[in-house]
This record gives sequence, C-alpha cells and structure tokens, in this order.
Amino acid sequence: MKRAGLAILLWAADPADPVRLATPFAHAAAAAALDMQVEVYFTARAVLLLKPGVAGQLRASDRFDKTIADWMDDALEHGARFFACSDALAAQGLTHEDLIPAARRHGGAVQYASRAAHSAWATLVF
Repeated sequence: MKRAGLAILLWAADPADPVRLATPFAHAAAAAALDMQVEVYFTARAVLLLKPGVAGQLRASDRFDKTIADWMDDALEHGARFFACSDALAAQGLTHEDLIPAARRHGGAVQYASRAAHSAWATLVF
C-alpha cells in the first residue's frame, strides 16, 4: 500500500536546542518531494519556531551555514503544510497572527490523531 501522506508532530523540537531542529524539516521535504502530502504540526515550544525571525537565527550546527528557517523553507517549497496548535500558542503567549504566514493554519491533537488513525498516513514525532 502506498502511503498518501506523512504527518509530523514537533513536540520536543525546542528552539533552545537547535541541534534537533533540522531533521524534521529534512524528512518533511523528502516526503513532499516523493509526492506525499506532508503536514507538520507544531506543538509545545516548537510553535516558537513560527515567530518571524526566530528560526532564521538558529543553526543545527556551527559547521553548516543553513539556518533552521532555510530547512523550513525547503519543506514548504516542496509542498509541506505547517499547522500550529492553538493550545501551544496560548501557552507561549502567541496568536496565529503572530506567526509567519505559512503557519497560520489551526491544527493540533485532533487533526494529528486523525492522521495517525488513518491507514494511508504515516507519522513521525520529533
């Protein structure tokens, strides 16, 4: 059975630990390049990556010039869609209007669980 999509949950992807941040977006870009629907769900402190300017200041390695914003842009350019959890936004004092335009979609536990329960979708948690 061919998978229709990949849902990625960013739970432990904390801007305070940027070494962990490139991999989810590399997987998102790869799956989207394979013509899969890709949805990236930002929760917990991962929603901070969606504030303008935050991801552009972070790098997974000092030896690599690509910023986390560059990795995110790769995923978006390949067709991934970003969703921000409303509860996580509230916990961080943010609203959807505070986010980069590509991330102003609502999506949280119910949407991710729906994808996880669907046999045509694969899931990853970072």
